[in-house]
Amino acid sequence: MQDYKKAKKQTEVSVGESVKILREFQELSQNNLAELTGIPQSTISAIENDRVQPGVERAKVFARALQCHPAVLVFPGWDIQHESAA
Repeated sequence: MQDYKKAKKQTEVSVGESVKILREFQELSQNNLAELTGIPQSTISAIENDRVQPGVERAKVFARALQCHPAVLVFPGWDIQHESAA
């Protein structure tokens, strides 16, 4: 374990990309997610393509449907180690 090195992040993801990744990981279509959340499919598409920010309330709705914490969606690139050192 002495040679262990923490993996470094290879890519940044946007809020929309995190919604899309979690949706696809759960094998949901945009229409399926729209049914689960009550958010129109066109709005989900706009969020996933970063044309619309979901906001905190929508993030909560998505989080319930996608079974994750809202912070995963609102702050996908947040580095807790870096931020806590500041």
